[in-house]
Amino acid sequence: MMATMKNKVQLIGNLGSDPELKEMGKGQHMVRINLATNERYKGADGEWKDNTQWHPITAWGKQAERLAELTRKGSGLVTEPPLAHRTSQTAPGEKRYTTQAAPSEFHLF
Repeated sequence: MMATMKNKVQLIGNLGSDPELKEMGKGQHMVRINLATNERYKGADGEWKDNTQWHPITAWGKQAERLAELTRKGSGLVTEPPLAHRTSQTAPGEKRYTTQAAPSEFHLF
């Protein structure tokens, strides 16, 4: 029997902007935030460099409401969400691929 495999990452960073809370109808809420993670490393030239990555995070329901209430631009956030990959198509027919994190839990720092 094969063990259960999980889709889970750990993200520790700061919000790059205020949360965007939207009501989706029938009292259902959705929030979008952009989380910045940063890694410092020494380049081949001996100089320190920063590598900042941006992670789009979407939460739903009570979790969305809590994130919108408790966080602002600059807030520190720790979460271990599964990743969701989405494909969409633009009007001219160009395919777009995005990866989003949808946390079920988070912690502030």
